[in-house]
Amino acid sequence: MASTIRPSLSSFMLPSLSSCNPSQKLSLFHLGSGIRRLHNFGLKASKFLRHDDDCMTTKASMNTSSAAAQENALDWVKHDKRRMLHAVYRVGDLDKTIKFYKECLGMKLLRKRDMPEQRHTNAFLGYGPEDAHFAVELTYNYGIDKYDIGDGFGHFGLAFDDISRIVELVRAKGGKITREPMLVKGSNSVIAYIEDPDGYQFELLERAPSPEPLYKVMLRVGDLDRSIKFYQKAFGMELLRTQDDPESQ
Repeated sequence: MASTIRPSLSSFMLPSLSSCNPSQKLSLFHLGSGIRRLHNFGLKASKFLRHDDDCMTTKASMNTSSAAAQENALDWVKHDKRRMLHAVYRVGDLDKTIKFYKECLGMKLLRKRDMPEQRHTNAFLGYGPEDAHFAVELTYNYGIDKYDIGDGFGHFGLAFDDISRIVELVRAKGGKITREPMLVKGSNSVIAYIEDPDGYQFELLERAPSPEPLYKVMLRVGDLDRSIKFYQKAFGMELLRTQDDPESQ
């Protein structure tokens, strides 16, 4: 489940130039090596410096254009109509999980694909066609029947008009109820928590029927403000609400 980030060649920079941008680093390297060559051959460094100043001015202009291009590249989020399509996660028994989602959570199997050369199978489930609804993509890797979920993933949020019925259905099918239906402190909301066959948790929220019962994905982050800015700037998301619960862990 863990991955390792390896630095690419383009990310390697000398410590003495760490405070400069890449284009400036290139200019400084050219300038330094040029002076050394001029000194070795006995030419006038001042003449070369005047020429290099022109080069650096051109590079500075290019840097400004590059910065403007990078800023414009982020403008798409203000006009784009993209949406979240699906969440991908791994399961140990694909058929068992599909059956659980269909019979207990009311999902539909939208499509399935087998990739024998890559030794895995994918199944897409949800509450409507993928072109208009959020879906979950289950991945089964050949020969692997168990995964360590880790602590980064929290839960999926599902909304139903009668969560007690869903809880009893899960119980009857041998599913795990981690929290019985209860009233949320300080509100009129009723929630419950269940786990699927692989231990992925689902929060059940009781509210009026909606065409999209799968309404949220909860993730744990180390820096909330930084993550909010990332999702807003990179993906164009809006901050819908915040909630602080110091008593909860």
